[in-house]
Amino acid sequence: MTTRTLIRGGLVVTAAEETHADVLIEDSRVVALAAHDSGAAAGWTADVTIDATDRYVIPGGVDPHTHMEMPFGGTYASDTFETGTRAAAWGGTTTIVDFAIQSKGRSLGEGLDAWHEKANGKCAVDYAFHMIMSDVNEYSLREMDRLVSAGVTSFKLFTAYPGVFYSDDGQILRAMQSAAASGALVMAHAENGPAIDVLVEQALARGERDPRYHGEVRRALLEAEATHRVIRLSQVAGAPLYVVHVSAREALAEVVRARDEGLPVFAETCPQYLFLSTDNLAEPGFEGAKYVCSTPLRPAEHQAALWRGLRTNDLQVVSTDHCPFCFAGQKELGLGDFSKIPNGMPGVENRMDLLHQAVVDGHITRRRWIEIACATPARMFGLYPRKGTIAPGADADIVIYDPGTEHTLSASTHHMNVDYSAYEGRRVTGRVETVLSRGVAVIENEAYVGHAGHGAYLPRGICQYVN
Repeated sequence: MTTRTLIRGGLVVTAAEETHADVLIEDSRVVALAAHDSGAAAGWTADVTIDATDRYVIPGGVDPHTHMEMPFGGTYASDTFETGTRAAAWGGTTTIVDFAIQSKGRSLGEGLDAWHEKANGKCAVDYAFHMIMSDVNEYSLREMDRLVSAGVTSFKLFTAYPGVFYSDDGQILRAMQSAAASGALVMAHAENGPAIDVLVEQALARGERDPRYHGEVRRALLEAEATHRVIRLSQVAGAPLYVVHVSAREALAEVVRARDEGLPVFAETCPQYLFLSTDNLAEPGFEGAKYVCSTPLRPAEHQAALWRGLRTNDLQVVSTDHCPFCFAGQKELGLGDFSKIPNGMPGVENRMDLLHQAVVDGHITRRRWIEIACATPARMFGLYPRKGTIAPGADADIVIYDPGTEHTLSASTHHMNVDYSAYEGRRVTGRVETVLSRGVAVIENEAYVGHAGHGAYLPRGICQYVN
């Protein structure tokens, strides 16, 4: 039996347009939109009717950069796929793309299988995977085609973390060549890891051990240098490139230069680089450890360049790089040695609200909010038009968003499995009210009504901006 859901009275906001329209859903898909006062809308009947008067009706967010249960620095990210996707739903995100990890000496397939095992039957919202390549060799290069055929169409390589995820230039070039042949998208974590290791060793030798030194040794110039290098390697390989978590204006300048040359180079930033700074890393005592992530937070003057990049489309996506570690017992592993602080911050629940605050503050428009948080991530990673928009045929991943309600971000009220908020005490305007995932309510009138196992695995297509 078909279930019909009708969303009445709201302002539908997509990347393409804003329209006062009613939305008709049958089972898991959107089937029609019509103006409130049209004859078509007046004739619709439904089993469930949602009143969206004075609300925005927006696509569910697509967060293409999360790390649930990720092993790092002798511990694991504190959000499981169950807790992390539930928190995502609370924040209006209905799709995540997480990173499966190839361990050294193992195959890509074994890494992917391990992440399927972590996520299967656990997720509150839909999910997909990228593949981290940490051991580029002849066998793993041959595997890339098989993973693309199975719907894992993006591969992440690191110029950072020697001995863990690091690949040298030759390995990166080979992987890019393989990606170019298969239509895959290479993602790059761009920092000069070997040079950073030298600066870490020298800082510790000088007795510089507090969290703020994490930002000081991971120099903006070393992010820029590595960004330049991976761009030129991708140009040699004839491969598209997506640079993750751009934090420094110098690195963004390299992306802008490449795009001005017409190269298929894309990039994301994250809320932490737009709203936080090295002032947070320098908070008294060990409090700065809460803000240790890589790439690191930068001085506040970098933020203007990032906002400008989002307005000019030199930055196409805002993801979270959600990789939470509790302050007690996890971040504290780095007491007395900043290099041992697990790198990562929570944020999957906060992204949509923070970006709406950017609309309120005049940094971006409403449509750009939806573009960078929903539509472009879906297009970039082969999920559009199933995800990222509200249109006939799309999955009914829809958020009823109250644009006028103020609330305070806090660890005492968030749903991420972590004991602090990176945005503790920050007032934001706008709040998620109801969330549908494939037509099924997950959040209803600010209450969680979802369940683990509702979320489905999504094989992905090829990046729409390249092919």
